[in-house]
Amino acid sequence: MKPQYFVAILFATSLYWMYLLYAPFLLAITIAALLAVSTSNIQAFFEKILRSKLRAALISSFLLAVLFFAPLGYFLATLTMKLNTLEPEILIKLQEYIADFIYNPPKYLLFLKPYGVNALEQLNINEFTSNILSITATVGKFSAGFLKNAFLIIIFYFFAQYSGESIMGYIKRAIKMSVDETTLIIKEISSVMSVVFYSIIVNAMFQGILFGVAVSFMGYNGLLFGIMYGFASLIPVIGGVLMWLPFMIFELSIGNNSSAVFIALYTIIVISIVADTFIKPIVIKEINSRLLNEDDTKINELIIFFAIIAGLATFGFWGMILGPAITAFFLTIMKLFEQRSDEYNSKDY
Repeated sequence: MKPQYFVAILFATSLYWMYLLYAPFLLAITIAALLAVSTSNIQAFFEKILRSKLRAALISSFLLAVLFFAPLGYFLATLTMKLNTLEPEILIKLQEYIADFIYNPPKYLLFLKPYGVNALEQLNINEFTSNILSITATVGKFSAGFLKNAFLIIIFYFFAQYSGESIMGYIKRAIKMSVDETTLIIKEISSVMSVVFYSIIVNAMFQGILFGVAVSFMGYNGLLFGIMYGFASLIPVIGGVLMWLPFMIFELSIGNNSSAVFIALYTIIVISIVADTFIKPIVIKEINSRLLNEDDTKINELIIFFAIIAGLATFGFWGMILGPAITAFFLTIMKLFEQRSDEYNSKDY
């Protein structure tokens, strides 16, 4: 057997066992690496100020935990406790209001009455309550799993920021690609992921604050529901509806018609139209101009939009990061093929 074949067999064997060893952590490692790529400019900024890669990585990891994972952890923990203390009487009262609304709808909704009555007849309140309890257990299980994954992501994120340069240098030497090609791949993915990540954070925070302030004046927990709306806004088109519609129905069920109309109009006009339609593109454009140079490739906003939708549909919550990353990587590889094709054709002539 030739030595190179033996080495190849050893490499394949070691790669297989490495996969078995780290398979439970692959998602966390991938997300941490993508987040590190997205926030590499923050790491570089702290390194320049602190003159220490270790301290810069520690501060970057702390900021990620506080700004991204702490609000999610608070939301999931609070939601689990609220669901565990939810009284069945509230569900019964809500169902009674919905039933009355379906059997006696406004004139402009009379055409929907047969469909509503049919759906209501199939609804069993006892079964509905048991489903709520089942959902509570599922949310609790998901919360525990999320907190575990969040902890792992922060740990891997720290190592990615601290040892990222040396790891990338080793990969460049191992795959034996040209410096220009590896630089292009890293630069393209980094620029796209930075725009996506910062746009997501800024937009979610902005819309969450607007919604949280509004519901706090109505007597609700503005911090909790602001965080909920912020993350719901990441779901394109229907994200905001998932928040304000239940609020409106609940307020109508307890007789607060003015509050129900206010939360619906406020969310649609101020958040969905003004903030999401007019202010959000300005924010994305500003982030684009600040993060990307003139010679950087700018991926069309529609491609990023559909990449986020596809990522959420395929991978769940983390798809909003994985979707754009996979798309950016594919487009960068296509660009490399195009460059190599041009070089090959130029040599023929």
